[in-house]
Order: sequence, then C-alpha cells, then structure tokens
Amino acid sequence: MVVLLAVAHSQGWLERFRDPQGMARTLVELGPWGYAAFIGAYTLLQPFGVPGTVFIVVAPLIWDWPEAFALSMTGAMGATVVGFSFARLVARDWVSGLIPERFRQYEAGLAARGFATVFMLRFIFWMQPLLHAFFGVSRVPFWTHFWGSLLGYFLPFLLVSFFGQKIFQMLKDLSPLGWLGLAGGMLLLVLATWRMQRARSA
Repeated sequence: MVVLLAVAHSQGWLERFRDPQGMARTLVELGPWGYAAFIGAYTLLQPFGVPGTVFIVVAPLIWDWPEAFALSMTGAMGATVVGFSFARLVARDWVSGLIPERFRQYEAGLAARGFATVFMLRFIFWMQPLLHAFFGVSRVPFWTHFWGSLLGYFLPFLLVSFFGQKIFQMLKDLSPLGWLGLAGGMLLLVLATWRMQRARSA
C-alpha cells in the first residue's frame, strides 16, 4: 500500500483528488481500467480502515446505477475476502484481541446458524473491518461466510446504488431549514438508540 501511494504521488495521480469531478470523468473515460481502479482501491483499502460506505456512495455519482451496483458488490466482496483471509491466515492471534464484545455475543449463533448469522450481521453492519476480523477468527467456514455476506450486502447496496444520485441531488438542493430538520431528526434517532441500549443493559 505504501509503495502504491508513493507511485501514485510520483505520477501525480493524487492531484486528481483535488478535483472530484475531474477524477470522476477520468474513471469513466478509462472504461474497464476505471472499473479495475475502483475495485482495486476498494478491495485493498477498506479492510484496513477506509470506510466502505465512501465507495458505495461515490459509485452511483460516477456511473449509472447498474454499473455502480455491480462495482460496489464486487469491491465489497473483494474487501470481505481480504479482511477475512488476513484475520484467519495471517494475523489470527493479534486480530483476535481486537474483536469487541458486541461481536463476540454472536459466536454461539455462528456455531449453530452460521449462514443466517453472517447474513444478519452483514445486513446490519455491512463491511466493518472488525466484522471481517471477527468472522476470520471464528469457526465459520469460508464459503458460508462468502455467500452469507454476498446476500447480506445485496439489498442495502442495491438501494444505495439506485437512490444514491437522487438522494445526493436532494441534499444538494436542501434549504438551511431543511438541513436543520434533518440534523434534528438524526439527533433524535441517536438519542433513541442510546436510550434503547441503556434500557437493554440495565
């Protein structure tokens, strides 16, 4: 990753990030190579901390929604395989100590209902890197994890790909009063979630 960033800097590729519209045009003009660049960045960066949501939200702003959906799914599955394999085959002991307790409570579910548990967690948490790690250090078989993840991603990614550009345009045209109402709604949602968690732990 360091070598790739050094090459990108020396070639001036990173300068394109200062012009998002220009970068989007470049990716479209590159055709299949633009697809490969998007999927490659998604696959290699997301498992190690770059939010996958960035790629999923950006894709429909660059390509038509069928292409955006296909690219988002392909990149997400690549990142999922990389994160899972890294935890299982490369750094199992180190990664095991990083798993938060909120994921460990699902270990019994993985043992008894592996596919359903993977599907549910992917549907809710998507591609969180620590979730890759949790599945990697668990006993869930690779293919159970693969197909459960694929189906768990399907509907949320489809909705984001289809509605992403429309939502972006709506937010772009939103008035200051509308932004205030949106912020208030999000605050209420956060407070409601916090109260539910406190009630559950009490």
